[in-house]
Amino acid sequence: MKKADVKIGGEYFATVTNKKVTVRIDAENRNGGWDATNLSTGKKVRIKTAGRLKGSARATETPATETRVRKRVARKTEETTGGEKKLSCVKAALKVLTDSGQPMNAQEMIAAMTEAGLWESPGGKTPHATLYSAILRDMKRGDESRFVKTERGRFTARA
Repeated sequence: MKKADVKIGGEYFATVTNKKVTVRIDAENRNGGWDATNLSTGKKVRIKTAGRLKGSARATETPATETRVRKRVARKTEETTGGEKKLSCVKAALKVLTDSGQPMNAQEMIAAMTEAGLWESPGGKTPHATLYSAILRDMKRGDESRFVKTERGRFTARA
């Protein structure tokens, strides 16, 4: 916006603390810019430049508070859609290990989980490294761990 377009008493959209809010221009500030009131909080703010103003609030039909509410959309979960809930990577790996009965490394587990349709990587480049790390974190629980390390890089399910 240009300085000449700003009218005292007008309502405008402005960026205040990186948020788009509606402000009412109350008066010109003696140091330049304008004194304004944030209409959503009622606090006094100073608009230093016309560049902060993004346009007249009266010209648009939807206030800034309505756009914030519209953005929040409830996510559909597997339970509400009627489908089965997917297994996590670690639980799928545990199921693969119990079904196979033999020690496997992380890459073999990922391949078996994908083949069985239990779990699929959501787009990560190294799902085997993530699984390996998760298994090591689980093993820190000691006797409560669900995994047993049989040899370097190979794991089996605790009986």
